[in-house]
Amino acid sequence: MKVAIIAANGGLFDAYKVFNIATAAAAADAEVGVFFTFEGLNLIHKKAHKQLPIPEGKEHFQQGFQKANVPSIAELLQMAQEMGVKLIACQMTMDVMGLDKDQFVDGIEVAGAATFLQFAKDADITLAF
Repeated sequence: MKVAIIAANGGLFDAYKVFNIATAAAAADAEVGVFFTFEGLNLIHKKAHKQLPIPEGKEHFQQGFQKANVPSIAELLQMAQEMGVKLIACQMTMDVMGLDKDQFVDGIEVAGAATFLQFAKDADITLAF
């Protein structure tokens, strides 16, 4: 199985969606690639992924995550990398935002949309968050 995910949003809930699906698919022996673009780059940014915003009025979820022993985004990101999930940062978005590869967690790939499309063209499942 092959799973292609586009991460275009950068909040805490978005991160949980992306990394939950990515790690679950990888645990099921799927080949997984995630393309991070626009605000989605926050999910792999060295500093931003540790302080992602929670939607207003949903602050109580933070306690729920802790009570349910849900791993932090940093832990899920590390798990995804250890499981071989391909993490691709959008070169165009990085250029537009003035970001450099060294601002992101180690182990990511920087590439354009065409590279991701090459990966996703024969995916069994394609999702966007």
